[in-house]
Amino acid sequence: MLDKYFEYRKHKTTFNTEVVAGVTTFLTMAYIMFLNPFILSGEFAGTEKGFFDFGGVYTATIVATAIACFIMAFYGKTWPIGLAPGMGINAFVAFGVVGGMKYTPAEALSTVLLAGILFLLVSLTPIRAWIINSIPRSLKLGIGAGIGLFLSIIGLEIMGVVGDHPVTLVTLGDIKNPLVLLGCLALVVMVVLEKMKVRGNIIIGILGFSILAWLPMWDWTGATIEGGKSLARFNGVFSAPPSMSYLFEAVEGFSTGKVLSGGGLTVIFTLFFIDFFDTAGTLTSVANVSGKVKGNKVEDIDRAMLADSAGTVAGAFMGTTTVTSYVESGAGVKAGGRTGMTSLVIGVLFLLCLGFAPLATSLPKEIDGAALVYVAVLFVRNITDIEWDDIAESAPAVIAMITMPLTYSISNGIALAFIAYALIKILSGNAAKTSPAIWVVAVLSVMSFAVA
Repeated sequence: MLDKYFEYRKHKTTFNTEVVAGVTTFLTMAYIMFLNPFILSGEFAGTEKGFFDFGGVYTATIVATAIACFIMAFYGKTWPIGLAPGMGINAFVAFGVVGGMKYTPAEALSTVLLAGILFLLVSLTPIRAWIINSIPRSLKLGIGAGIGLFLSIIGLEIMGVVGDHPVTLVTLGDIKNPLVLLGCLALVVMVVLEKMKVRGNIIIGILGFSILAWLPMWDWTGATIEGGKSLARFNGVFSAPPSMSYLFEAVEGFSTGKVLSGGGLTVIFTLFFIDFFDTAGTLTSVANVSGKVKGNKVEDIDRAMLADSAGTVAGAFMGTTTVTSYVESGAGVKAGGRTGMTSLVIGVLFLLCLGFAPLATSLPKEIDGAALVYVAVLFVRNITDIEWDDIAESAPAVIAMITMPLTYSISNGIALAFIAYALIKILSGNAAKTSPAIWVVAVLSVMSFAVA
């Protein structure tokens, strides 16, 4: 039956190849089930007050990921894509929306839901192609790199490599701390494993160095926990899945009025913008690897975009942040994945991990932070393709890159980059050659600052 639905022969693949491809992609993106609840729960700050519940988000992450993968499998059936809550977006919601704007988790999920619905509606219209084709490539790349720098400063703070300073704002952390050293080694090993083309390098690094932290071999450091003999507490491996206490809370978030305020609309636009271009970029990258690009067109991209946006809506209802297509899907494509069967396998493997919440809560934050810095590197490498010879193109990209980490806000970086781009085009006499989409986004950005 699966052979008939996914048409393996037509796509020059087999059932076994698709399973291997699904396992390969799963290993490269499995880190999200640990990292997403860690970021959204606020455990990096030493408190969970006001943030999401760790256990609930762990379960929500897996369920939302599985649902999104199943939608991609059976609707976008020619796409071997893995989907999960997006890195960068979850940090924006945790640090910017919940931590900075003081939204409740329910209110934050409401903005995610509206952004997902907006993405779904846009995916049904020609507006999608107009927006994708209108935004300059340098801005897209600069925003992607900026998100990477934003993730890097968060990750380094979580690791303890970077600390606060009253004058210089940031300073070197306690690098003599054994857990900080373990986190640094974990980061190095993740990079080395990637260089050696080892699949699942992030999850190997996280689990491998967490095991070292759990072992009773660190007495000489004095860095024990509650009289124990290890650097980190081991809470076990398996238990019943934690309750998704946030199920349907997205609907409750509308009752406060924050969601449709000026600040809320800015959040919705930022979530939509990041998800839209991240999805477009990921799908284009995967399409290039899998041979789905014919001329200037990508085959069946409409189905993939719709499946992605539907996954975002489902994810908001499940209790997690924006679900998006993962660029790690390219690993599965290189392993031979060519159909939605790959997505189906990814979804099933995530569901099988539902009971591992105790393991997730056992991971030291310093090692989780190392994984976040590694992911940041993947984002920052976007800078290589920026049009550096044209300062009118590169300067706004750099503004986006440096503003995001320095203002601790992805939305500020996007807004300032578009405003700068529009002003540069006007003052350099190139306004007539600039897409109307730039003016629309620039005006919306100015309005977002005015009402903030």
